Amino acid sequence: MDNSVPSGRELEEEQEMDQLGKDLEKIIDSVENMSVQLTWMAYDMVVLRTCPQVGESLQKLEEEFFRCKAVLQSNFIYAL
Repeated sequence: MDNSVPSGRELEEEQEMDQLGKDLEKIIDSVENMSVQLTWMAYDMVVLRTCPQVGESLQKLEEEFFRCKAVLQSNFIYAL
């Protein structure tokens, strides 16, 4: 009996193991991404609680961004 040639069942098991490895890698990647997001959320919470002016500054910055965006969009429509 030659053990160098895998049987059909061994091939199926190997393919299943490969697929499980790929699935596990995707899950680990998702968990890492969630961990990064949670870390940034925690950082933002700490910064905003220790320095409320940061939140106010971010809000002003966002308002200015939307004003600039509106002006650019109106200029773009006017140019057409």
